[in-house]
Amino acid sequence: MSGYVIIACMSEVETIPLRLTHLDAVLDLGYRAFDVKAMPYTSWSLSSVAAHWDAQPDACWIARDEEGLLGFVLGSLSYDEREDWGYLEWIALEERARGRGVASSLVEHCCTALFAAGASRIITDVESGNAASAAMMRRNGFTEKVTVTLFVRPNPREHAGTASHSLQDPARSRLRRAARASGGPAS
Repeated sequence: MSGYVIIACMSEVETIPLRLTHLDAVLDLGYRAFDVKAMPYTSWSLSSVAAHWDAQPDACWIARDEEGLLGFVLGSLSYDEREDWGYLEWIALEERARGRGVASSLVEHCCTALFAAGASRIITDVESGNAASAAMMRRNGFTEKVTVTLFVRPNPREHAGTASHSLQDPARSRLRRAARASGGPAS
């Protein structure tokens, strides 16, 4: 023993409803967290965020500390043809938020809102190789029910690695202007 005591300071985490000023940071984190060139994450965009926020704003949350955004969750009521099922579709964390209970807090806030809105159950999906997310979902009361394998057939006329759509969200500059007009930079 050297006589030194190491004290880890953890900043206070605040979980709050998603607001317009958070959208730019949420989009940035989503683009870093999700491989938008691979299924099923190819649908990550401002439109995807807006669809959840418009349909079920009470199920869309962020977590932040004094450094900024730590993570987000986006959920909505209805899944495919089941209007009584909630869907926790998107969740992402900054690296510095992992292991601090941030994901569990976001999941709990989202699920509470979906059950309050009438969900009889909530579903989510986790990529098969994402053991940490699967374990977190199990800790938060989710159980594995159905396994689906996604089969993909590429277009033989497109060269490998060539995307048929832009990886940049075309609504990004409009979002930044709207965020500045409604209260300053996204935080």
